[in-house]
Amino acid sequence: MIINADLHIHSKYSMATSKNMTVPTIAAQCQKKGIDLIATGDAFHSGWLTHLEESLTQIGNTGIYTSKQSVEESSTNFITTVEVEDNRRIHHLIIIPSIDVAWSMRDEFVTKDMDADGRPKIRMNPSHILEIAHEYNCIIGPAHVFTPWTGLYKEYDSITDCYNARADFVELGLSADTYLADRIKELNGYTFLTNSDSHSPWPHRIAREFNRIELDELSYESLADAIKNNHVIGNYGLDPRMGKYHETGCISCYKIYSLEEASRLNMKCSCGGRIKKGVLGRITELSNYDVPHHPDGRPPYTYILPLAELLSAIYDKGVTTKFVQLRYEKLLELFGSEIDILTRVDIDEISSHDKLLARVIKIYRNNELNVIVGRGGLYGQVDYEIGGM
Repeated sequence: MIINADLHIHSKYSMATSKNMTVPTIAAQCQKKGIDLIATGDAFHSGWLTHLEESLTQIGNTGIYTSKQSVEESSTNFITTVEVEDNRRIHHLIIIPSIDVAWSMRDEFVTKDMDADGRPKIRMNPSHILEIAHEYNCIIGPAHVFTPWTGLYKEYDSITDCYNARADFVELGLSADTYLADRIKELNGYTFLTNSDSHSPWPHRIAREFNRIELDELSYESLADAIKNNHVIGNYGLDPRMGKYHETGCISCYKIYSLEEASRLNMKCSCGGRIKKGVLGRITELSNYDVPHHPDGRPPYTYILPLAELLSAIYDKGVTTKFVQLRYEKLLELFGSEIDILTRVDIDEISSHDKLLARVIKIYRNNELNVIVGRGGLYGQVDYEIGGM
């Protein structure tokens, strides 16, 4: 079976996260999106674990859960996950066999207060965190591995240096893609995950990046096996130039710098702001190849942008305005899930209802984007005028 999966989100208990991040809302919005399997996120927080137990029911002993409020209707299932921060502020994604296992694991970690935040600060080194995760039959890997604030590569030059062992996967993050990551030799042996890290349940945030995965059956064990053995058959996400830390740039005025110039200026912008090394610059430092060397079996990486954001850009209306939401709902009524519209529905069919949208989706599918690149904490933007509008 083939599923669409977003394996990294957060709950209402994480900092700067929507209060609407609850199981019923997440399940309903993921159905619109076309997501078959969604992460629970925050599975070491006792308040969230209690909500999960009250809101979800396990399908047999599979480690897969579905919402109690819509067991017969929902096509979206949940898998237990958590993101943790280690003693050097590096973030790690852990995929867990069950809610019961998450309860048991909580006491294994050293932290001031496990319930202080949905993404707990673990006062332990990453090798110890990995060791505990594997003792509980979890799979673990670096979250948004290139992110300059909390990604593994901001602190280490290799994954082995971080864990003193091999991780089970690598999550790329919004500012990188397969073509950039496969310039680094050590990553050729890893399965790449593309996840949303969403703090909001709405479809323009949740599953803005997702994975298409081939499973033997819908279970935790099958998912873990598929990830470890690279049965991800498609990665979908933003053009990395749209990530807010893609280029090296000032976090105040957003001026772009070369790595050499930034270093010469001691990472201090002429405006007085701090220059932050971008993902592209860090990948260049770590690269073994000038062009990507994809290993056998590496799946394609497909650029997408949430449907509501496309409508917002085309019609110059806010994502949450009634105008955009009505058009969004009509498109779902006509063509099915958002993912189907973005990736599968025939362009001529979309054009019969919305010519402008069809042209923009075609630009994405043909990889003809013209992007004003992201840097210094500022998201990039697609120049649709140049792109053929």
